[in-house]
Amino acid sequence: MLIGEIAKAAGMTPKTLRFYEEQGLLPPAQRGPNGYRQYNDDSVARLDFIARGRAAGLSVSQIRNILAVREPGNALCAHVQDILAGQLAELDLKIAELTALRAGVAASYEAVAAGNPAACDQSRVCSYL
Repeated sequence: MLIGEIAKAAGMTPKTLRFYEEQGLLPPAQRGPNGYRQYNDDSVARLDFIARGRAAGLSVSQIRNILAVREPGNALCAHVQDILAGQLAELDLKIAELTALRAGVAASYEAVAAGNPAACDQSRVCSYL
């Protein structure tokens, strides 16, 4: 398959495939006599894995790490479990931070919505922030 064909099959752009190749997620494609990249079915399966990893919020580095462990034929379950556990911990922290931020914004909104613009301290940019 040529780069445009595999990109379409994978739901990606050729630019994304070149990026993944540069980042070591996708092995360098074979080149035809015309110099065009030619991909095989193994590349389609790898791109599917990369897409699922990205959809799970994994970074390019984390996906590269998983692929490096996988290459020698090692079982990945414990390794992927550790990575996903870290991902969950990071998400829980971000959710807590966003929840606290939302509470602060809501309190500021309520204060400004109930405020009296005529009573604002004119020496301040905004009395509510």
